[in-house]
Amino acid sequence: MGGGTYLDLPVTGERHKFSLSWLRQFTNAPPDKVVLATGTGDSMTPTILDSDMVMIDTSQREVRMADKIWAAAYGQTGIIKRLRPMPDGSVKILSDNPNVPPETAYDGELHVVGRIVAIIRKT
Repeated sequence: MGGGTYLDLPVTGERHKFSLSWLRQFTNAPPDKVVLATGTGDSMTPTILDSDMVMIDTSQREVRMADKIWAAAYGQTGIIKRLRPMPDGSVKILSDNPNVPPETAYDGELHVVGRIVAIIRKT
């Protein structure tokens, strides 16, 4: 989201416990393949707001479904964006905020971390 987050920021390693039945509402992935991250910036507004948490299914790393929301590394930056595979093998990187222009990643520039399967927002 936003311009992305530098990948050298620390990972907490904090564990959250959820019941398997609750997790199954979002994904069939093994629990050890599900991680939480916090979105920063406004590039995915109104879908994901600054400081929303996202649940990432890291077992899904191949972008087969166009325009779903994915967590990825683009250069040295972590991003949460919609990804659209293109016929030439490139991937269009799309933001939900209309003020953020799309980008295109070519072979080897984009490394998918996983698919966003849930957005968690404080009320």
